[in-house]
Amino acid sequence: MTATVSTSSAVRVRSLRKSFGDKVVLDGIDLDITEGTIFSLLGPNGAGKTTVVDILSTLVRPDTGDIRVAGHDLASDPDKIRAAIGVTGQFSAVDGLLTGAENLTLMADLHHLGRIEERRRTAELLERFDLTEAAAEPAGSYSGGMRRRLDLAMTLVGRPRIIFLDEPTTGLDPRSRRTMWDIVRELVADGVTIFLTTQYLEEADQLSDRIAVLDQGSLVAEGTPADLKQLVPGGHVSLQFSDVDELTTAANLLVDSTCHNETLTLQVPGDGSVPSLRSILDRLDADSIEVTNVAIHTPDLDDVFFALTARSDSPKGALR
Repeated sequence: MTATVSTSSAVRVRSLRKSFGDKVVLDGIDLDITEGTIFSLLGPNGAGKTTVVDILSTLVRPDTGDIRVAGHDLASDPDKIRAAIGVTGQFSAVDGLLTGAENLTLMADLHHLGRIEERRRTAELLERFDLTEAAAEPAGSYSGGMRRRLDLAMTLVGRPRIIFLDEPTTGLDPRSRRTMWDIVRELVADGVTIFLTTQYLEEADQLSDRIAVLDQGSLVAEGTPADLKQLVPGGHVSLQFSDVDELTTAANLLVDSTCHNETLTLQVPGDGSVPSLRSILDRLDADSIEVTNVAIHTPDLDDVFFALTARSDSPKGALR
């Protein structure tokens, strides 16, 4: 992806708090999201992700907090924020009784586009989202992937600068999900800022410039995908040998390793870097120990997610 990324904030949040009755949903959230980037908010069900999206998109009022979206203050300029953003929610806003083209035309009317611009914009989006051939068919007959593409196309009618995607690929097959990923990357390449919530950790890893992890109403970590993976232990190199003698000799040499006799493998703690791997193999080679297979495991976002999100029987945010 090639794009000129601004250093200006598309979204800036300070001390955001929200409760529903006695339940504290958000407890002092701070966010800075750079224009022209993809920001992902992760967290277990009930962590408050959708509430964050609802507040930033002006659908729900916060209890307290200083919030600016697209340079506008949420408290004093909500209409200006609405004009600058688009929202694609968990559940499709597509009208199944209307055709694909009619759904887009309806959105164009809501944005008060003139007839000429309406027709041009509708045709442009149908082509961009590969929906031209199905444009005259009722949206209710579309596949799940087509409906999600149409839903996002409808969001783009007003040319938003910031798009909130709340679990946009839930229920899609792998091919449709990757198609959506490509579309999201194209939008960011055009300078659009994406605020993504997702339950698919691979999706966040593939797309995100920065990720924040929300748990029990608080942010427990934030950084690039690589930054977050450094927060948790568990990286190791798995070495396999041809016989037990080689395995035993290697285990005696690499004293911090864990031996698995049944698979003739040795698990050696490491960060998976090339220097670390080279050091291990050089030590074995110096003692004429031959390795038949090497595998590297580094912590992924699944490891990060389970380590950082609290269970009822563990301290909030505890690494475990």
